[in-house]
This record gives sequence, structure tokens and C-alpha cells, in this order.
Amino acid sequence: MASELPSSVLFACTRNSVRSPIAEALLRQYQRQRIFVDSVGVRPGEPDPFANQVMEEIGLSLARHRPKAFADLEDSSFDLVVSLSPEAQHSAVELTRGRACEVEYWPILDPSIVEESRESVLAAYRAIRDELKRRIEARFPR
Repeated sequence: MASELPSSVLFACTRNSVRSPIAEALLRQYQRQRIFVDSVGVRPGEPDPFANQVMEEIGLSLARHRPKAFADLEDSSFDLVVSLSPEAQHSAVELTRGRACEVEYWPILDPSIVEESRESVLAAYRAIRDELKRRIEARFPR
């Protein structure tokens, strides 16, 4: 089954500070060394403390993650690009134009737009973390 998996996956979102780094960390942990994983944004944002907090709740950390943009990629050769926002989908299509690379669009709500209580914000971050985990486990079976 592992031979059917892509050997490299790029997750992309708008700022590479919440959705794509969460997806990167989850897939890296889930598939260990079987798949090379990276993440980018249309433009780099700032590290997000809520994203790190909800990942630490499940034993993973984003503390060392530094947001980067498509232009910052050292290597743009991926088997699969998974875009998590409409803006990232457009950039992913441009990146892969003329290349043998699959692009998938997983529309995931940006939890950083939630402006309620701290617990409501954390609940939104947990919800996208859990949704990404479910999608990753379904798309990249062990």
C-alpha cells in the first residue's frame, strides 16, 4: 500500500501559519519517514500561538515552524500539492502547470478569523486540526 502513496506532498494555504503547518505536522507524524512533507503559503504570515497550542495538546509542536511562501521553496518538485484555501489553490495550479503533479483542493475554514472568547477560538482551531487529521488518515492510509 505504501508504494501507492505519493513520495512527496506539499500543503498550501494563505499564510502558512495555521492550516498548512498543522497538516504538514500531522502527515509527517502519521507517515513518519515514508513521505517527504512540506508546507507553504501564498504569502508568509506570522507563527500562530493557537495553532501551536492545539498541536501540543496531541503531542506535536509547531514551535520551530517558520512560515514561508511559494517563492521560498527550495525544491518545487512534489508528487501532490494539497491546497487548503482558494488563494492557495490558484497558486498550486500555477506551480504545477506543465508538471506531472497532482493537485487536490481541501477547503478548510481559516480558524484565525474567529473573534470570540479564547475557548471559542481554541475550539475552532481544534476542529480544523481534527478535520485535517481525518482527511490525512483517509487520503494517506498506512
